[in-house]
Amino acid sequence: MPGYEELEAEALAAPFSGWDFSWLARRSSTEPLPWSYRREVARYAGSAGCMLDMGTGGGEVLSRLLSSSGPRPARTVATEAWPPNVPVAAARLRPLGIPVVRNEDPPDNTSPDGSGARLPFRDGAFDLVINRHEAFRAAEVSRVLAPGGAFVTQQVDFSSYQGVYRLLGLTAPAQRDSWLPLARQQVIGAGLRVVTAIGGEEVEHFNDVAAVIYYLRVISWAIPGYSLPAHRERLRAAWADRSRWPVTNVQRRFLLVAVRDGGS
Repeated sequence: MPGYEELEAEALAAPFSGWDFSWLARRSSTEPLPWSYRREVARYAGSAGCMLDMGTGGGEVLSRLLSSSGPRPARTVATEAWPPNVPVAAARLRPLGIPVVRNEDPPDNTSPDGSGARLPFRDGAFDLVINRHEAFRAAEVSRVLAPGGAFVTQQVDFSSYQGVYRLLGLTAPAQRDSWLPLARQQVIGAGLRVVTAIGGEEVEHFNDVAAVIYYLRVISWAIPGYSLPAHRERLRAAWADRSRWPVTNVQRRFLLVAVRDGGS
């Protein structure tokens, strides 16, 4: 069995760019959500002339969506707010004919809905707006949607990462049960009609400590109080206790689909 030091070094040296977690594939497994984001997008993509992907990351998910055999809009545009991801996404999506536009990072949805983070597109520009794990301003989504257009978003819900908190010996911050009701209220307030609003859990199983260290290296901002130097001995002790592996981490998600009425 590899030692802790070997696995930590491997996790820290492993490549990461955009939002590509493929390095974890051989070290973890995932129980899927009760819905398919790909199928939800495909449900509307076939009748959409123009689609916007908000917060495309490195373009990984969008490229898989549009490289599949499903329906594809005639034109697709992507936005990304984090500067290092913009060239990564542009390189991946350029062969698919998809431009990437750098935009302003929207404030978190649980903060008061303000006037910032304007999308750099004209009113009614898109028949379909998709969004996977990106904050959004509901008023802006509604503004750029054409009459009859749809908004499909999958979001990270409260009370995620509980398994990681337990492994690290940290107490998860107190949170409400879900922010789906708030998101639903936001899109309704922006003039959209909700057609789907459902929560679910994506269960991850990390097979070794390298998977956990790599994962935390990428999403450390989501775990207040975590740092590798501060938690190295805790992780080392956990790896030595083989009864604790695989480590199960529950990610809570929700799917929200809304439409802007008024199409023919």
